[in-house]
Parts: sequence; C-alpha cells; structure tokens
Amino acid sequence: MTIKTASKPLSRPKISSGFSINSFINKEDKQEVEETVVVKNDHLQEHHFTDTDLQAEWNLLLMQLRTKEPFVFNAIKSFKLVKVSEKVIQVLYPSESAKAEFDKISGEFFNHFKRKVNNYTIEFDYKKDHENLKIEVVTKKKIFEKFVEINPLLKDLDDLMKFDLT
Repeated sequence: MTIKTASKPLSRPKISSGFSINSFINKEDKQEVEETVVVKNDHLQEHHFTDTDLQAEWNLLLMQLRTKEPFVFNAIKSFKLVKVSEKVIQVLYPSESAKAEFDKISGEFFNHFKRKVNNYTIEFDYKKDHENLKIEVVTKKKIFEKFVEINPLLKDLDDLMKFDLT
C-alpha cells in the first residue's frame, strides 16, 4: 500500500478580514490620538449681510424642502435663525431630533449662504429653545377668545347666540 501526499495543502489559507470580534469585545488598549485643527481665517472675505438676507435664504430653503423632502421640512420648519453679529448667526432649535434632521442639510445651506453673501467668516451657534419654538394649534375657540379680549361685547353675543366653537 502506498501513501499519497499532496504538494500543496488541500484547505484554503486563513485570510484575516482586518476586523476581529475578539479584539472588539476585549477592547485592546490602543491610544487614540486627538488632533485639533486650527483654521486661520485672516484672509477670508467678510462682506456685510442683513437679517433680511438671512431670512430670505432660510425661507427659500424651506420652500425647496417642502416639495423635495417633506419629512425634513416638518422637522425644521420651527427653527429660527437670528443674526447676532457680523460673524455669528444663532440657530434656535426645539429638540435634538429636529437638530439631527437639520444636520443632514445644514452644511449645504451654510455653504450656500456664505457664498451668497460673500462672507466666509460666519459661525453658527446652536441653541435649544423650548418656549418660543412650540407650534400652537389655533382653533376657532382660541381665535374667538383672543377677539373677546379685544372686544368684550363678543362674550355677550356668544351668550345670546350660543355659538358652536368646537
């Protein structure tokens, strides 16, 4: 009886994928290096822009989003953009989830705005604002109550006529 031997191994060689589950689970001690990038903007253009320019571009963006991406539009329609100074625009947002949706399109909007007004030193400051950004549903009853504050005789008319304000 003769024994046959192969010149090459019959199985495939073990190939590493570069990702090891064991190393991920064990969290090998690797030092992460943090790099800070300092951008000098001494040579960037700083042209004047008004709050009207800012609001016009914001409303244009909202109109475009209304048709293209209604989900993002509904998330960010209650945002307020306020010009604080020549270099700072404050973005007031109602919730973190809305801000997450805004982050998807913010880079494109900010770059477009900087190019439009030719001011590349603008910084955007985010601020969470609960009270001013809540959208109130205005019903017929609430409208009537506001009118009663202006003209109290409407209350007497309501008592006499029994208006249905539901």
